[in-house]
Amino acid sequence: MEPATSRAPRSRFVVWLHGLGDTGRANEFLADSFPTTAAFADARWAFPTAPTAPVTCNRGMLMPSWFDIHDAPITSVSVRDEEDVLRAVQSVHAMIDREIAAGTNPQDVFVFGLSQGGALGIASVLLHPKTLGGCAVFSGFLPFNSSFAVRVTAQAKKTPVLWIHGQADSLIPIKEGRDGIKFLRGLGMSCEFKVYDRLGHSLEYYELDYCQRWVEKILHRSGREGLIRRVSRNILCSNLFNSS
Repeated sequence: MEPATSRAPRSRFVVWLHGLGDTGRANEFLADSFPTTAAFADARWAFPTAPTAPVTCNRGMLMPSWFDIHDAPITSVSVRDEEDVLRAVQSVHAMIDREIAAGTNPQDVFVFGLSQGGALGIASVLLHPKTLGGCAVFSGFLPFNSSFAVRVTAQAKKTPVLWIHGQADSLIPIKEGRDGIKFLRGLGMSCEFKVYDRLGHSLEYYELDYCQRWVEKILHRSGREGLIRRVSRNILCSNLFNSS
């Protein structure tokens, strides 16, 4: 895994986990693609790249992959290589724990991921010993079986989750999203499931916009809206100064 890339030290920390065959660097534009509102204006972003490894569903082809995927499309009967997933989770935890050790509040840590990265993201959040700010899964799936529930920490169950999925997704069918939400709600977690009828297996700007509004909503509920207001005032003052 590559070192996290970031800008100047800021109050909120977002980890973005890419999909199969992609790279972190190719996703760095997302830090600027999110709406420039106070929820993300003061954030630091990390875009790690998965290790290069053979992927079974692609005939053993070497590519960036967080863990092996045996079948495509992914369904409830697809093989889940849980040990491989757990190794990847440890890498994500190391990144998060370094940030927390440096002084970041765990509730200011967000984990977002697309496709395979979304699967790793939700696994990483469920196994983390602290309550994090939130997890957004874009067109993802659960990379483990239902027996995995006994490993989910009590603090992790307090982390809010947004799951966005497309009704037209043929690679990770909508049923995987519905099953994932059912599993999370069965743990007593706060989950929001957003479905777009015409969305396939892709990432669209309107998904990012919805995610931004979801983050603002959970920050307001948690009483951290005061931080948003202070950041907003700083942005306004900066804009007035730069325009004078």
